[in-house]
Amino acid sequence: MSKIKPSQGAPYARIMGVGGYRPTRVVPNEVILETIDSSDEWIRSRSGIATRHWASEEETVAAMSVEASGKAIADAGITPEQIGAVIVSTVSHFKQTPAIATEIAHLVGAGKPAAFDISAGCAGFGYGLTLAKGMIVEGSAEYVLVIGVERLSDLTDKEDRATAFLFGDGAGAVIVGPSKVPAIGPTVWGSEGDKSETIKQTVAWDEFHAERPEKFPAITQEGQAVFRWAVFEMAKVAQQALDAAGISPGDLDVFIPHQANMRIIDSMVKTLKLPETVTVARDVETTGNTSAASIPLAMERLLATGQAKSGDTALVIGFGAGLVYAATVVTLP
Repeated sequence: MSKIKPSQGAPYARIMGVGGYRPTRVVPNEVILETIDSSDEWIRSRSGIATRHWASEEETVAAMSVEASGKAIADAGITPEQIGAVIVSTVSHFKQTPAIATEIAHLVGAGKPAAFDISAGCAGFGYGLTLAKGMIVEGSAEYVLVIGVERLSDLTDKEDRATAFLFGDGAGAVIVGPSKVPAIGPTVWGSEGDKSETIKQTVAWDEFHAERPEKFPAITQEGQAVFRWAVFEMAKVAQQALDAAGISPGDLDVFIPHQANMRIIDSMVKTLKLPETVTVARDVETTGNTSAASIPLAMERLLATGQAKSGDTALVIGFGAGLVYAATVVTLP
């Protein structure tokens, strides 16, 4: 018989508060057209993006995260000292070690929580949310700060016609805490490593160090392959998340997919046969693709504008480089 004391966690977990930060600089398509041969009409028709936010030198990964976190902590009605863990999903923190989560935990005044980074691309928020849920139910933390943050302008090839218009910067954060009722459903997640070349960094850091190519490493992707995968395969994953939560599309109030591309979003809505009563996040139009930050940023905007309300049932799904994905049904804070 084991002598280990059983964990004493909460029966369930829920999102208690949400916060977001968008850099002050707004970049319209006209700026993008200075370095690529395209048109505003083409960019809008292909992606639905009209503007995006690019960070200044002062708007670092840590600084944006702290701003978003402060709003989430206040929204949740807790103090920073109550946070038992900080999880940061990002691909644009350029130090291999230490994790940026440790710096953020200190800056928000969280004391000495567990703190670590994860790299799951555009699915990172879903991964972090699932880890936070497990911590709370297991009993290793009462409140967990989950952050999705990116400065993708640092990893964008401004001369690449296929990707120069896609990416933006920003941070989104949530506080996950205990709940007496189910409020974060089972997560359907996974990876398809055979497609890892479809979204990737152009040059590995060790190759960059050794060869010093003229161009700094950037993110590149095979657009059509990613589009087909997202539209056809991720709709199936979204449906599996609904099934795992025991609900149907008609039970949803809100759909918050990764803000990758408006065409992908609209195609997923059609494939899932979502009723017109379901509010769909389309933050990509003015924020661009912010990878791990896109879902919490879109969630924050829907709640702030009144398009969604506390207690609504929402399906969230992220998907991206790896290729990886994560989908779950949540109750909005």
